[in-house]
Amino acid sequence: MPAENSLLELADLLKVFGDSTRIRIISALLHAELCVCDIAALLGMTKSAISHQLRALRQTKLVKHRKAGKIVYYSLDDEHVSAIFKLGLAHVNERR
Repeated sequence: MPAENSLLELADLLKVFGDSTRIRIISALLHAELCVCDIAALLGMTKSAISHQLRALRQTKLVKHRKAGKIVYYSLDDEHVSAIFKLGLAHVNERR
């Protein structure tokens, strides 16, 4: 059995995946590195709302960012994020 602390951290990680906006952001970032403006336009949301969700994704190390001048670009932190997303989606689609 994994350590209790590890289980709590996993629960917190999975909570982040429990928000449809954050899932849509992750889905968009699977395909390309994007700035807040691009994500907002793609999802039809405000830059403020996207920034708020990106903060939660950064805090749980699901996305990373890089600055190019005044523009900040976001991408998935590593392949684990992509794998978690793809496995979850496969599980959901398997039930249909």
